[in-house]
Amino acid sequence: MEHRLLEYFMAVSEELHFTKAADNLGISQPTLSHQIRLLEQQLGTPLFHRSGKKIHLTQAGVILLEHTRRIFHELEQAKVGIGELSGMKRGKLRIGCSGNHLLINSIITFHRQFPGIELSVVELATEETRDKLLGNQLDLGVVFLPLKDEQLVSVPLYREELVVIAPREHPFASCDRIELAQLAQSPLVLFPPKFLARQMMEAACAEIGIRLTPVIELSTMESQCQMVANHVGVTVVPKSYTATLRDSRLVSRPIAEPSPSKSVGIVYRKDTYMDTVIQAFIQHLSTNLQTA
Repeated sequence: MEHRLLEYFMAVSEELHFTKAADNLGISQPTLSHQIRLLEQQLGTPLFHRSGKKIHLTQAGVILLEHTRRIFHELEQAKVGIGELSGMKRGKLRIGCSGNHLLINSIITFHRQFPGIELSVVELATEETRDKLLGNQLDLGVVFLPLKDEQLVSVPLYREELVVIAPREHPFASCDRIELAQLAQSPLVLFPPKFLARQMMEAACAEIGIRLTPVIELSTMESQCQMVANHVGVTVVPKSYTATLRDSRLVSRPIAEPSPSKSVGIVYRKDTYMDTVIQAFIQHLSTNLQTA
């Protein structure tokens, strides 16, 4: 089975669209379709269900995709290991993060030290980072812990608290701490339910028998704070994010006990080849965040 055919199969599996996959690969759609049919002939089974322009993986396709990701991951790990022997540096580090603000300073200083290393950082919910790590689409994650999975290693860094962001003219601005019951009675701009920060808030409220009902759900802290600055409501964000706030219209206030908090840490696959650049980035990030 040719590596090229598996590469084509992977592209179609990720897009679930032959034309988009062909564009990504730089080949024609008929050529790609022919190559996939050739792969299916070699395996003796269809890999995709086709219904007009819509396609999805068959059970055989799901099995092949899992093994193909492992194959590509092992090939990449082999390249890295061989590169280490010849003194080469890793070309790219892919990182999933529960908030890009956590990495800004570390990325700047790391880039100055290793200018030849390409860093790709994407902001994701914690569960999305886990899934992409397990799918070999990321090298590292910086997420809320615990993230339980026997295939992952977790390195705790520090404890993160949640705080309230309110307009400077809001009654909350004169409070030393905000009670959860007060939040429940206020218009709220929060993360969607899939985000751990939202789950932390809901869990803390459930302990005292109250429920939060946001008026707006937004997936980025920047957009949430814009809503707050325009008096749509108040929001709740990780305390570390407040260091990046430059809007004089906003103030942050701590939450009274039970104050939601979680450990933040680095996660990576147990079978990841720990080359010198990955080790250096983990050490660099550990030092920066633990002393922040």
